[in-house]
Amino acid sequence: MSDDPRLDYPATRRNREPILTVLREVLPASGTVLEIASGSGQHVAHFASALPNLHWQPTDRSPELFASIESWTEGLANVAKPLALDVISNHWPLARCDAVVCANMIHIAPWEACLGLLDGVMRTLDGDGPLCLYGPFKRNGVHTAPSNEAFDRSLQERDPRWGVRDLDDVTKAANDRGFALDRVFDMPANNLTVVFRRTS
Repeated sequence: MSDDPRLDYPATRRNREPILTVLREVLPASGTVLEIASGSGQHVAHFASALPNLHWQPTDRSPELFASIESWTEGLANVAKPLALDVISNHWPLARCDAVVCANMIHIAPWEACLGLLDGVMRTLDGDGPLCLYGPFKRNGVHTAPSNEAFDRSLQERDPRWGVRDLDDVTKAANDRGFALDRVFDMPANNLTVVFRRTS
């Protein structure tokens, strides 16, 4: 039995490089990046190693994941200790940041979590820094692939409050909070990375 606390998610290993390619294009040259729903810590370890001029703050609502996050990011001076963050809470543990990255969360959570995420970003994100969301999305109410439709069904069987979100719904909620859809990147496996920025 291994004493290694690092969790290893195959999907995270597969998608970390395509996401990094987008982040290189949209993140600021320096500043603090808040990662929401850090999970295993594989993403933040990969991104922080590749983008050393940025300071990374991993977070998750499940403190039992912190050992994995800390183990993956050990030795990376630009990664802070993980913090507990529940997006629905009105009190986030970070007062300000220059960018927000959140992968594979809003479909594995109630819609209220997406709204809470946007509320918190509205309070926390400085200037026109990006909010980057990665995962599957519907476009104009339609799934982009049969595999996403099957995935959506499986999510709702696990919890009827979960499900693949329509990008139009997310964009409208973001617009209501002063953010506009800035970029949409097609990603492998029928996923998207979508970037929102504060409207002037």
